[in-house]
Amino acid sequence: MSEQPTTVSTVALGIARIEWVPELHDEGLSAAVDVVRREVEAALVAHPRVEALVAPEDELAQRVATWSGLRREGVMRGVTVDGETVDRIVYARLATDAPAHEPDGFRALLNSFLPRKRAISQMLIRDSDARVLLCQLTYKQDWDLPGGVVEVGESPQLAVAREVEEELGLELEAGALLLTDWLPPWGGWDDALCLVFDGGTHETAILERVVKQTREIRAAEFCTPEQVEKRCADFTARRVRAALDQLGRGGGAASAYTESGI
Repeated sequence: MSEQPTTVSTVALGIARIEWVPELHDEGLSAAVDVVRREVEAALVAHPRVEALVAPEDELAQRVATWSGLRREGVMRGVTVDGETVDRIVYARLATDAPAHEPDGFRALLNSFLPRKRAISQMLIRDSDARVLLCQLTYKQDWDLPGGVVEVGESPQLAVAREVEEELGLELEAGALLLTDWLPPWGGWDDALCLVFDGGTHETAILERVVKQTREIRAAEFCTPEQVEKRCADFTARRVRAALDQLGRGGGAASAYTESGI
């Protein structure tokens, strides 16, 4: 190889950026990784952070970055490269990161690029007339079951109880898991798993205890099956039906699985 295969430059205080020529890949993955890893380790002597910006379509460069010990951090959008506006995947390693050859470091490396799926927890709450509690939300037209997104590292079962308390002011324990519903990508969202937990049967007067989080909740009402069909998006209505069907079969003995409620 006639030219220097890698370059390391300081882009900000304490931050070095490493780049390598595409021809380095011709040496094979293992050889390319060895070169880049050595340069990263050398740069970390003088800089607390070393990063690389890799084109999303360059899968080989992504593998070189990963196995050189650089963790994937996300996508930087709208970067100007050679006068062109492009996206770049950001990989980085800190001087304080555990080395990739150690178990903790290797797990952290894998965790940085393996797929992550969004989880949503919802609660199926009924009244003595077999109606279902629905919420009218401020950020969309259709109604939905109470609940929300599970935080990183949070139990889905605890998450739905937290969401119900935050949104409605109700302290209800989440019971058995009734349904796992896979939601395909839709309307700008990536795909997700929606977990529906049994919230039990309560007197209709429980609505008198509701304290709405006005930023998200317009109204909360117990709804008949006909109202569920009318007020909810079609996939939400299917999810409610599937959860009720599972409850009718005995509930948490074994939860059901659906895709978009089917």
